[in-house]
Amino acid sequence: MSDAVKLTCATCGQMNRVPRARLAEAPKCGSCGEPLLDGRVHELDGPGHDKAIRGDELPLLVDYWAPWCGPCRMMAPEFSKAAKALAPQARLAKLNTQDHPDIAGRARIQGIPALVLYHRGREVARLAGARPAADIIAFVRQNAPASV
Repeated sequence: MSDAVKLTCATCGQMNRVPRARLAEAPKCGSCGEPLLDGRVHELDGPGHDKAIRGDELPLLVDYWAPWCGPCRMMAPEFSKAAKALAPQARLAKLNTQDHPDIAGRARIQGIPALVLYHRGREVARLAGARPAADIIAFVRQNAPASV
């Protein structure tokens, strides 16, 4: 499977290989059966965040947020709209910085909401502040590697 893409299941953490030609066919996790590219925003825990950042071979946009943050809560529906529009070319996830301050520190998050785009273990770009779905989509499309 040389033309396969590795994706971490947001539910069970299992790494999956999906043929690139089948990304639009609603692939499911080989371990738990949950959808891998369903256009939903998934909440990451600490280990899931680190594994997805390191292992995923599709662009992964992480929204670093906190439940007490008004702009974060205001942007949540826009982030969900963007997730639907970008699937299956990219995945969108959230990390609660209140529950995982150590990860927020490692990611050098200085203010929230903060959007960080990762690809193959590297940070590609970041965007600060609450944004409408159109801005989030444009940000990912402008900054995601051309090979995706």
